[in-house]
Amino acid sequence: MGTSTNHSAFDGISFKIFLENLASQAADKPLAIPPCHDRHLLAARSPPRVTFPHPELVKVKIPIGQEKEDHQSPPVFVCSQEDLDFEIFWLSSGDVAFLKEKARKDNSASDRGHHSKAKITSFNVVTAHIWRCKALSCDTNDLDRLSTVLYAVDIRSRLSPPLPQSYAGNAVLTAYATAQCRELEEGPFSRLVEMVSEGAARITDEYARSVIDWGELYKGFPHGEFLVSSWWRIGFAQVEYPWGKPRYSCPVVYHRKDIILFFPGIHDGINNDGVNVLVALPAKEMENFKTLFHKFLA
Repeated sequence: MGTSTNHSAFDGISFKIFLENLASQAADKPLAIPPCHDRHLLAARSPPRVTFPHPELVKVKIPIGQEKEDHQSPPVFVCSQEDLDFEIFWLSSGDVAFLKEKARKDNSASDRGHHSKAKITSFNVVTAHIWRCKALSCDTNDLDRLSTVLYAVDIRSRLSPPLPQSYAGNAVLTAYATAQCRELEEGPFSRLVEMVSEGAARITDEYARSVIDWGELYKGFPHGEFLVSSWWRIGFAQVEYPWGKPRYSCPVVYHRKDIILFFPGIHDGINNDGVNVLVALPAKEMENFKTLFHKFLA
């Protein structure tokens, strides 16, 4: 079964609700989870109040002739035409446990003079690992270059009052972490995990409202080197249709080097607790990425 949706209609969590309801309707049963369609819950304030800087966002370019052309680098989600290699990188549950232990050991051995508040979760350590590999795979020796990783954060429970868990719409915002390539290469792994953790912790109720108001004013896009999109824990494959659960659920490969996808582990035909990482890069960058991916797991 193939499906397609738009993020303005659903995020991953509400699309899972849609699939649950589709399955219940196919079985001639009541809706499994009656969806909440009140989009006013995420409306901008009146007047809009941007209370934080938002380097993770960039304004939409105005057509030439209306305003001076914006010379910033293109935001994530702007497609470019180039030849890309595709690879799926497998991280077993043991690999994820290794990354977690590495983050703990690096933190306890560091002399940075403060106690790390990093949440050493599976997502945070895998994102930190992929960020390091992606940033350093670029065909450049500029270690002073800044690299920004973007990743989605569900804001349902972060708002005050919280959104209903049945909210049907796009209730994710883009968290970010930025560092020099030198720190990504030479710094302790625990610091990378800490930066990823801080990016998610940054998104409070007020920060989320500020992002929404920024969007009302500037009609912008997420802006960074690449975006991590995770289907890892959403549970699309757990939806039970009248004919049973899917044997597997995964994204269709597409021509995007600025989005890296995490999706549930299946290795040698067996479902397990690991994670697959779908990467599309130019050939030389892919070669570098592959080398770094295994190097930092050693």
